[in-house]
Amino acid sequence: MNPFEALALAVGAGAIDALAHYDRDALTTAGVKPDTLREWARIHTVYYGPTRYRAQQRRALTLARDNGTSLDKLVFIEKHLTRFTGTEQWKLRHALLCVRGTYETLRRRANDILPTAEPQPAKKQMTFSAPKHGRTRITITADDRRAADLEHALRHHIDPTQPAAPQMEAAFWNLLDAGETVPAAAPRPMILLPLPEYTRITAGLGDDVILTLTDGTTMTGAEFLSLEFGDTLDVAAFHPEAGAVNLYRTQRLANTKQRDLARLVMPVCAFPGCRHGAQACEIHHVTAWKHGGETNLDNLAPLCRYHNRVNDDDPSRNKRGHIAMIRGAPWWISPHGTPVKNSNRGAIDQLFGHEKAPR
Repeated sequence: MNPFEALALAVGAGAIDALAHYDRDALTTAGVKPDTLREWARIHTVYYGPTRYRAQQRRALTLARDNGTSLDKLVFIEKHLTRFTGTEQWKLRHALLCVRGTYETLRRRANDILPTAEPQPAKKQMTFSAPKHGRTRITITADDRRAADLEHALRHHIDPTQPAAPQMEAAFWNLLDAGETVPAAAPRPMILLPLPEYTRITAGLGDDVILTLTDGTTMTGAEFLSLEFGDTLDVAAFHPEAGAVNLYRTQRLANTKQRDLARLVMPVCAFPGCRHGAQACEIHHVTAWKHGGETNLDNLAPLCRYHNRVNDDDPSRNKRGHIAMIRGAPWWISPHGTPVKNSNRGAIDQLFGHEKAPR
């Protein structure tokens, strides 16, 4: 066996036996990074350390050895078991150790084996990085409504021809220096629900009804009613296949109603992974105006300033992908032709159910 074959055995099929001889000092001397030291130490403790679950530990050790569980797979298993304890944790560990195949096979099967965790909101906090070259990064985790109010205030007077981020940073300090409070960026109350759900909300029974707002945040039906919206509620109508209903064909720039409806169909930037709320987005012509695209609701989608400019408007250009309308909602089509939707919180999904990607 040559040295590389020995290495492959140590991190592959023979990993669990190699870890029996775990030596932190030897690994530190060898230049192994601290995160890896901690990961391997945890595995060593689980399989070889003291425990009151001795029978469960022996079974796990046997499964890891018999199935040739690699070092990376052992690390993956332990990372995903931290939220479990006791016999439940050992039962799940055994189930994961029984998965044979590649690392990707284990990753996919883990989604079926591990119970789905209840989503927990991030802890509200503010952190400051160490100063570097005269700059410090400030990170704030806050209620999404407060964050939406702040973003709205900072974007209020920016020059759209210049980068937004530096202008927002300057506006933030101007706001503090002036001692002003952040005004609420109250959303316009547009009803996106079938009549039975609307009836529940107006009857005060809408705590479990979730509304998506065009700034990308959400609120319950009860919270919706508690805000001051004036005397009139706007109602937007949607069709399960065609999307938003009203059509306007004669002007290049979308009017107010079209912009509102386009943002309700997609409450965030339509590019996958983008977090910008639709309220701060530009309204994009899916088929470009210069290529004959009309200002109709079935040709409008919200895109943030950056993604509106990198979208492949020209049909002959296919480098960054482009937005297309599929069953009344905007989807991003990758350069390889794969459709991906950024959000399932828009009006079409709320009214008619979550839409899977077309084949």
